[in-house]
Amino acid sequence: MTHPTATPTPRICPDCDGFATVAISTGGRDRHGHLPTLTIDCRSCNGQGTVPARRVREGARA
Repeated sequence: MTHPTATPTPRICPDCDGFATVAISTGGRDRHGHLPTLTIDCRSCNGQGTVPARRVREGARA
């Protein structure tokens, strides 16, 4: 008899702590007075904020 296996829940990205996208100002203002920003995604999680959970092997130490 097989037991149903639960899919592991994704965990928060350790590199960005779940804040996957940031806005960085370019430093200056344009001729209209607006502050241009660049939207940058986390490279580790590709802007998702989570990474796949690691599978725990049966009998492995915690």
